[in-house]
Amino acid sequence: MSPQNLSSLATRIAHCPVAIIGDVMLDHFLIGHADRISPEAPVPIVRLEREEFRLGGAANVAANVASLGGAPRLAGVIGNDDAAAMLKTTLRAAGISDAGLVTDASRRTTEKLRAVTERHLQVARIDRESSSPLVDDVLTRFLVAIGTLSPAKAVVLSDYAKGVVTEEVVAAAAALARANHCPLLVDPKHPHAGYYHGATVITPNHREAETMSGHAIRSQDDARKAAGLIHDASGASVLITRGEHGMYVFDMMTGTLQESLIPAAAREVADVTGAGDTVIAALALGLAAGGSLADAADFANRAAGAAVSRFGTAAVALSDL
Repeated sequence: MSPQNLSSLATRIAHCPVAIIGDVMLDHFLIGHADRISPEAPVPIVRLEREEFRLGGAANVAANVASLGGAPRLAGVIGNDDAAAMLKTTLRAAGISDAGLVTDASRRTTEKLRAVTERHLQVARIDRESSSPLVDDVLTRFLVAIGTLSPAKAVVLSDYAKGVVTEEVVAAAAALARANHCPLLVDPKHPHAGYYHGATVITPNHREAETMSGHAIRSQDDARKAAGLIHDASGASVLITRGEHGMYVFDMMTGTLQESLIPAAAREVADVTGAGDTVIAALALGLAAGGSLADAADFANRAAGAAVSRFGTAAVALSDL
């Protein structure tokens, strides 16, 4: 994308409403100094220096939409616990409404606790979560919350396999996109692409694309084959993120295949945590602003390059690009 096209796209995404549905998380970092090994077990001793709380999962998608200039509308499910309270506080600090969060007292709010040294070396990760599928009253209330996310110029489904993105939720997200005449973008975890019927674009990473297609990816030809199999199963266009190999775009939005290979934008990789959230947030905004899938993917690639140059989950701003 030329600098002129990038500038034009950046201008048009201002205040674009994007509906985000899925697994909201709290990323909790314990950051300290490690210079010796425990005498009790062969593990480093981390002397705690500070704590940080950041938005993760669908909440991180919302944070990136907001920081890039869009207007996120978020729906997710949380527990009735300290992590939920901190998640709401962190959302409000980012200027994001928590009105679409549904409380399920029987669940734990998904929280990823990481012990990290001052050089950003992750020593341990502890996950607190519930992953049972939504049912009964909670599912009903969540479907109602999804219905309140209009108006939207793009809908994002952020699936981290924590039980929130059920078949009913996929159908509700597709219905929301149809009602708003806008694309539905899916960051997938389910191994079967047909699960996301109604999606406009699916954005698996390299490993997810191999799992969904049953086809190993070692080259661009392999990526084309895998994306074609995912498209055949779902009807969606496909963007495969391949790390240092960049992105492969299998664009069927016009009914005729247009493919793009976009080189990786990162100059230095510090941490890939949350990079997929940044990709789908920027991609959604690019499409919401009227960009082609190729231009939106280029924009998303630049945003991801900025995100992975930082520690932990990061919200990228237009000035970073």
